[in-house]
Amino acid sequence: MGSGQEGVNMNLAIEIDNKHFTCRVAAIILVKNQILMVKHKDYPCYYTVGGKVKINESTEDAIIREIKEETGIDYEIENLSFVQERFFNFNNQEQHEIVFYYKTKENINTKNLNNKYTDQGENEMMYLLDINNLSNFNIVPTFFKEIQLNNISGLKHIVTRE
Repeated sequence: MGSGQEGVNMNLAIEIDNKHFTCRVAAIILVKNQILMVKHKDYPCYYTVGGKVKINESTEDAIIREIKEETGIDYEIENLSFVQERFFNFNNQEQHEIVFYYKTKENINTKNLNNKYTDQGENEMMYLLDINNLSNFNIVPTFFKEIQLNNISGLKHIVTRE
């Protein structure tokens, strides 16, 4: 018997008066001095593997699910590295996100994901970008350009207004 939730959007996202709040997870997937990023053909920026948390889903479960959906590979979490409160405008709508960034343990299969499609097919492709040259790319989150991704320690709270 089904849960009765078939067809219902279970994402932890709220819209009030054309303002959006979303709870998201994002992966910091490193291999040597590269980070796995994604680029959609319709958007000008690179971004992390990740997505929305579902109602009654922990952020750890959400990131493991999102990584598997997008890459087809099982990853293990190393630690929660950043919590970002992000305020921005998208399509003339105010957006407020809380994003949990999890660093994954190294996985030898990451190197095989460069120039491969995600679960969205030809619309979205994965790229390994050199972490020492991220300032040359339009990336989200922009704070990745200012930190040492291969030397993350502790948990950091970041608030950005874009």
